Amino acid sequence: MSEKNKILVEATPHYIEAQSVPKDDRYVFAYTITITNTGTRSAQLISRHWLITDANGKIQEVQGDGVIGEQPNIKPGEIFRYTSGAMIETPVAVMQGKYTMLSEDGDNFLAAVPPFTLSIPRVLH
Repeated sequence: MSEKNKILVEATPHYIEAQSVPKDDRYVFAYTITITNTGTRSAQLISRHWLITDANGKIQEVQGDGVIGEQPNIKPGEIFRYTSGAMIETPVAVMQGKYTMLSEDGDNFLAAVPPFTLSIPRVLH
């Protein structure tokens, strides 16, 4: 990836106990994503692609336009932050993905979302 198209993505997950029903294998998580444009060109987030792998090895694949109904244009040095959610069938899962970005000069490029863990409290140390 060139210096002009650089995107840093960080995730912070949170377990939503009030919406979860463990006896029914329903575990609900929110996650806050922080996207920082560390490049030298503006970039618009066009689409997302997520893979969520639960403790049973089941993979959920999620694809779609933008995030939370938006396709934000992020200028160099700017941060875009949003919160979304996921429902899984086990107390632990790993989520990872990528965003397709469009730079102001018309280049499509990918911004990786490093793997992060969805885990209910006291399951992992």
